[in-house]
Amino acid sequence: MSKPVLRKSLLLSARTSWLAWRNGLLGSPRFQRFAARCWLTRPIARSRARGLFDLVAGFVYSQTLAACIATGLLDRLGGGPQTCDALAAQIDVPPEGTLRLLRAAAALRLVERLGDAWVLGSAGAALRGNGGIAEMVAHHGLLYADLADPVALLRRGGGGGALAGYWGYAEAPGAGDAESVAPYSRLMAASQPLVAAQTLDAYYFARHLRMLDIGGGEGGFVESVAARVPTLELAVFDLPAVGERARARFAAAGLGERTSIHGGSFRSDPVPQGYDLITLVRVLHDHDDSVVLALLRAIRAALPPGGRLLIAEPMAQTPGAEPAGDAYFGLYLLAMGSGRPRAPAEIRAMLHTAGFARSRLLPTALPITCRVVVAEA
Repeated sequence: MSKPVLRKSLLLSARTSWLAWRNGLLGSPRFQRFAARCWLTRPIARSRARGLFDLVAGFVYSQTLAACIATGLLDRLGGGPQTCDALAAQIDVPPEGTLRLLRAAAALRLVERLGDAWVLGSAGAALRGNGGIAEMVAHHGLLYADLADPVALLRRGGGGGALAGYWGYAEAPGAGDAESVAPYSRLMAASQPLVAAQTLDAYYFARHLRMLDIGGGEGGFVESVAARVPTLELAVFDLPAVGERARARFAAAGLGERTSIHGGSFRSDPVPQGYDLITLVRVLHDHDDSVVLALLRAIRAALPPGGRLLIAEPMAQTPGAEPAGDAYFGLYLLAMGSGRPRAPAEIRAMLHTAGFARSRLLPTALPITCRVVVAEA
C-alpha cells in the first residue's frame, strides 16, 4: 500500500472512530442532562436544542409564512402600524385567528408588536423587498403536497406529482403554449432581480458584444443586463411560447431593437451562433446530467474561439448555505421530476468534459441565492 493511500486510510479510520464516539455521547440522555445543567456547556446545549426543534417544527414555520403571504398580511402592514381588529377585517380572518397568526409571525420576526398595534418585523420587511421570495412561497403549496409523503416521492424516483405539473416542461420537454407556460414564466421573472444583480456585480459583461441567454424565460435577466450594459446586443433562446412572452416584455420596455428572440428547445434544436457570451441562469440544476452535458457540448460548438459561457444558479456544497443546496433544492427538483443541485466542482468537471478550455468560480455577495461559474471556449 502506497504512503498516500495508507495516510488516507488512517485518516478515515480516525474520523470514523471520532464520529462514533461523538454520536454516542450526544445521543446519551445522561450527557444531555449534564450539558443542559453545566454553566460551561449550557449555551451550546440550548443552541443545539433550538436547532433540533427548528428541524421538527420547520413545516409549521413555513406554513405560518405561507399564511402571511396568502392573506396579504405583510403587505397590509407595509403601509404602517395596524391593530389586530383592523387587520382581521382586511384579511377576512376572525380576530382570534388573526391574533394567533400575528403571534406566530412575531416569533419568526415577520412582524412585531408596537403597543396596541402591529408592524412589520425585520424578516417581514426584508421579504417584502424581494418579491421573488413571496412568489416562491405562494406556489409552495404544490411542493408541500408532494412532500406530504416524502418516502413515496423518494421511492418513485421523483416527478409525477403536483409540482411536476406546474413545471410541465420537466416531464414533457418542448410542450407548452402561451397559457400553460405563463405560471412558471411569471415566477421566474419575479424571482430574477436578485440573481441578476449578483451576477452583474460578479462579471464584467461590457467586455462582450453579443449575448445569448439560453432558457431566458420572459427575459428578466436580459432586461437587467440591458439596463447595466447599454452597448450589448442581447437575445433569448427558449421555447416559442415563452419567447413570445419575452418579445412582448422587451417591446414594452423599449428594447425591441436591441433584442432578438430565438424560439426552440435546447434539447433538440441547435444553439444559435454569432454570440461571444452565452448565459445559463438557473437552468442547469433543472435538468439531468445527460441533458446538461449535451447542452454544454452544443454551447461549446456554438461559441467562437475565446467566447465565454456564464452559469449562474444556487449550487450544492456552498459554505454556510449547505441546506439550500442538497436539502431544499435536492427535494424540490426531485418533486419537479428533473435535475439536481450540483457543486461548482461538478459543474466545472462537466465543462471540461464538454470541451471548454478553462473555467473558474466567481465570488458573489449572497452565495445562498446565486453562484457564478465562467468557462472559456
